[in-house]
Amino acid sequence: MSAQEVNFDGLVGPTHNYGGLSWGNLASQASGQTPSNPKEAARQGLAKMKALHDLGFPQGVLAPQERPDVATLRRLGFSGSDAEVVGRAARDAMPLLVACSSAAAMWAANACTVSPSADSADGRVHFTPANLNGTFHRSIEHSTTGRLLRAMFADERHFAHHPALPAVSQFGDEGAANHMRFCRSHGEPGVEFFVFGRSAFDPGHPAPLRLPARQTQEASEAVARLHGLEAEALVFAQQSPAVIDQGVFHNDVIAVGNGEVLLHHEDAFLHGVQALAELRVKLARRGGRLQAISVSREEVSVAEALRSYLFNSQLLDRADGSMLLVVPEECRASDSVWRYLTRLIAAGGPIREVKVFDLEQSMRNGGGPACLRLRVVLDERELRAVNPGVLLDDGLYARLDVWIERHYRDRLNEADLADPQLLAECRTALDELTQLLGLGSVYPFQID
Repeated sequence: MSAQEVNFDGLVGPTHNYGGLSWGNLASQASGQTPSNPKEAARQGLAKMKALHDLGFPQGVLAPQERPDVATLRRLGFSGSDAEVVGRAARDAMPLLVACSSAAAMWAANACTVSPSADSADGRVHFTPANLNGTFHRSIEHSTTGRLLRAMFADERHFAHHPALPAVSQFGDEGAANHMRFCRSHGEPGVEFFVFGRSAFDPGHPAPLRLPARQTQEASEAVARLHGLEAEALVFAQQSPAVIDQGVFHNDVIAVGNGEVLLHHEDAFLHGVQALAELRVKLARRGGRLQAISVSREEVSVAEALRSYLFNSQLLDRADGSMLLVVPEECRASDSVWRYLTRLIAAGGPIREVKVFDLEQSMRNGGGPACLRLRVVLDERELRAVNPGVLLDDGLYARLDVWIERHYRDRLNEADLADPQLLAECRTALDELTQLLGLGSVYPFQID
């Protein structure tokens, strides 16, 4: 059966702020404690969704999470009314309040790992929320993520939902940011390419020396087992420890793939030649032909790839069989990256067009176009089974734009997180959003 990829973008939450929380993410750390603009951030993300929808690419919305996370603050010993919990955390442990106010769930590529029905043993689409236990502020997301996914993909005939992996370092899982899928066409069986940063149970395995490797081999293997993937549909590759130490915290910051095409930096993988050879053979057995495009360090350095987020891009299928590359404005601002992209398009290969988006608010916090979206391959029956309220159309776009205008602040700094009114504003906004998207009660304040 024919299938297509639907991108579900994370809607930026009302507490979007620059807390500098993500150790190893250089942009996040550089922006720490500077004022943010949540309204602009949400509109920039929504504008990308709408522009791609208008170009004919199916687009969905993943709702933000409740923040500040009062329930987590209570678990950490703060008591009283919700407003008192926030106030006491601000007074006694401001870094904890900042972490519990993070809007990082906007980066939906980390929400979960998805395997389509064409690959799974039971013929269903499988979802495993990422435990994200490499950073505290993200480790508190997966319970709500699971409820959101179940509200979006509720039909058990088509969708299978798994709990997050055990929240321990040995099973550190960062979701689809370390996962790619290659196939001849989306509806046919493909090869799933899992990238990990370290092996938890092999102390002699190469690992970065300076910055954390957030994805373990063991986590990737566990997700593949949960999703019922066969060995011939799998490749496990290690990310280069050296590039992790340069700030490449996820694979989607150094490589992007779609269909039969892989665009990657030459330094992306530790044993790249062997990994791509295995991918090429396994994809060929499924009728596909890998087209690997390697960007040399002479053309674009790792440092410049990080500054521009060249590889944190989206590769999308155009109607003529070629591909569109969606990149942030920072790529156009980089001389070396823009020269490379100009040559890439002129070469007449599979990537024929580049589209640039202004995502400054997200980029300053360390997330580009690829971070903002979760890719879900759906056949015709599965797409009809998706909660229709989360699928973007002109009407939903207009309603979300009004919703953002009504509920979002245009400036937020660290001190504002202590304002009890901010919590009330966020809950009012999310309560209305669940009605707009037809999600039901998914947030702790709606359930408790």
